[in-house]
Amino acid sequence: MFSSSQLGLGIGWRGPLAKAIQRRTDLGFVEIVADDFFLADHIPQALLDLHERGVHIVPHGIGLSLGGADPIDPRRVESLAHLAQQVQAPLVSEHLAFCRAGGLETGHLLPLPRTRDMLDLLVANIRQVEAELPVPLALENIATLVDWPGNEMDEAAFLTDMLDRTEALLLLDIENVYANARNLGGDPIAFLEKLPLDRVAYVHVAGGYEAGGLFHDTHAHAIPREVFDLLEELCCRAAVPGAMLERDDQFPGEAELNAELDGIAEAMQRGQARRAAGEFLHHALAAEELP
Repeated sequence: MFSSSQLGLGIGWRGPLAKAIQRRTDLGFVEIVADDFFLADHIPQALLDLHERGVHIVPHGIGLSLGGADPIDPRRVESLAHLAQQVQAPLVSEHLAFCRAGGLETGHLLPLPRTRDMLDLLVANIRQVEAELPVPLALENIATLVDWPGNEMDEAAFLTDMLDRTEALLLLDIENVYANARNLGGDPIAFLEKLPLDRVAYVHVAGGYEAGGLFHDTHAHAIPREVFDLLEELCCRAAVPGAMLERDDQFPGEAELNAELDGIAEAMQRGQARRAAGEFLHHALAAEELP
């Protein structure tokens, strides 16, 4: 059974980073791309070694297309469930997006129109997948450069309604929150405060770059200072079960990789310390008011 207290600091497991990940002794979990293990029976020894060490392995899907009009591919759900059992995963995760239509693959995670009809379709697809999985399902907010016309609710309301109507947890990508606020407008902290943060399973932290007045989520560049700050603000507001680094390309040297992991851990600790101080002050003031 998933226990949010078991995650801690994590990283997306990639072959080129395997040795550096193996040498990192404070990791609570690694995330693997579930689609790389489609109906596979072989798990790399490096991952098995981490598992033996007590590091949790979380399969992360990219191909379910939960917001698509096409029926959910049962083989993909079967593969995700099988992989979760193979690695004894505490949970699995996927994206709130669609990536195929009319049988055609888009090659990208595309945003969902935030309408009531879309929400009904999404909830039905999530419930279908949840019924086939042996572990909880966490769903990730995505980054986008454009928004659909005719949206009937903002992103925070859409996410909240989806969580209210399913058993799903939230995989909160904090860099995607930052990117969308930069590209589409809005206050990222106000966005966080509208979410049911007690449903957060874990957090993604990644990097990107700005070009042409837009911030591009790449997973191949350094984490901006503003994203570390936003992670601290999140941890000040909620007990975040775990946070992890995503790096998918232009892999840095081990020292730089460790510096980013340390930065994530330190931002979490700063936020947790502020939250603890605020709770202490609240209780102290309440005690003073007692007769």
